[in-house]
Amino acid sequence: MTAPRTTRPTALVTGASAGIGHEFARQLAARQHDLVLVARDRERLDAVAAELTSRYAVTAEVLVADLSDRSALQTVADRVADPERPVDVLVNNAGYGQRRSFLRNDVAVEEAAFDVLTRAVLVLSHAAGVVMRERGRGRIVNVSSVAGFIASGSYSAAKAWVTTFSEGLASELAGSGVTVTALCPGFTNTEFQQRAGISKPGPDFMWLDPTRLVSDCLDDVDKGRVVSVPGLQYKAIVGLLRVVPRSVVRRRARLVRR
Repeated sequence: MTAPRTTRPTALVTGASAGIGHEFARQLAARQHDLVLVARDRERLDAVAAELTSRYAVTAEVLVADLSDRSALQTVADRVADPERPVDVLVNNAGYGQRRSFLRNDVAVEEAAFDVLTRAVLVLSHAAGVVMRERGRGRIVNVSSVAGFIASGSYSAAKAWVTTFSEGLASELAGSGVTVTALCPGFTNTEFQQRAGISKPGPDFMWLDPTRLVSDCLDDVDKGRVVSVPGLQYKAIVGLLRVVPRSVVRRRARLVRR
């Protein structure tokens, strides 16, 4: 479905059918943003669109796309760059974890995950950054992870790239009216572990509430923060990981994998 033009700002959220992406869509709708909802599952996207348009009286455009497919990704990038239907907020949230370790996994599966976790972020951030800079306003939120500060497989490496990429893009756009924020959550109570087929690790106090997580992130976006780490426990962990020797981080990662 295609949404009519309004005077409200528009937010495009990838991975909007569940979890953190769904929560971003809900809170942005509550802030009176029209929505472009992107994910692979049309049925779930239609349900989210119906829920949010009914509850918040905004419009919601559904865009079905598998971001590991380059043609589908380009369709989303074209929507982001459309000057007739400007996107004011881009949330690059789509992603997933994997049950198998890197060398036990099929390389094609790894490549598909790499495309979603990194290439999609690069392509959509480029599309948004160019048009937002021309307009002199805009917000880009790239969902990264605390995992990016450790050394634990290809997911960890991809998220490290997302954080560093976001920091670099924020510097390039400084003073333009466009901000970039990397959100780095830890364990969060969503479908992530279930869909990845992995167990729920760690004690209860390490698990974040997605509503509070997204609310805190949007507050950081409003303040122009480049890296947003929700939760005092994860702020402490990230602060420690920034100063601990990488040899210690690697040893700890090996123990966790075992």
